[in-house]
Amino acid sequence: MCVTTVLVAYASKRGSTAEIAEAIAEELRQAGLEVECRSARDVGALDRCDAVVLGSAVYVKRWQGDAKHFLRKHADELSKLPFWVFSSGPVGDPGKTPNPSWLEPPRIIDRAMQAGVRDHVVFGGRVPAEPQGRLERSMVENTPPEYRDRRDWGEIRSWAQQIAADLGAPAQVA
Repeated sequence: MCVTTVLVAYASKRGSTAEIAEAIAEELRQAGLEVECRSARDVGALDRCDAVVLGSAVYVKRWQGDAKHFLRKHADELSKLPFWVFSSGPVGDPGKTPNPSWLEPPRIIDRAMQAGVRDHVVFGGRVPAEPQGRLERSMVENTPPEYRDRRDWGEIRSWAQQIAADLGAPAQVA
């Protein structure tokens, strides 16, 4: 049986995570699924979806508040649905990736696992295109240009294709 309606919800501070969510949603649509992609803060009930993908930007070991609130608010519903989680955030030299707890907050992932998450991944992030404040400006200035956007669109699309296959969508022909 193919699940027909997937909600892709996200919490994005400067737009990078929203772009990842849109790419996931588009890949799921191309697999023949009906998809709604929206900010986690704008989601009410989950009664019209058959599966959920939830993503959040990670800053200083923390998910964005809207994603944390979504996970808490909908934990019971999520435990009855297939759902997946992604985090986005690491930038800079990939050879110097920080401690995993900086990338994916352990308590959030524990909460998602308790609700039955099928998979959770960390995608590279992007430094703010228009930095606001001293901390963000410093982050941009101290990150070499070649490491300012570590999003791997092939990896993101592949993950979305796996979700589509798990939901019973027909296999895509390359």
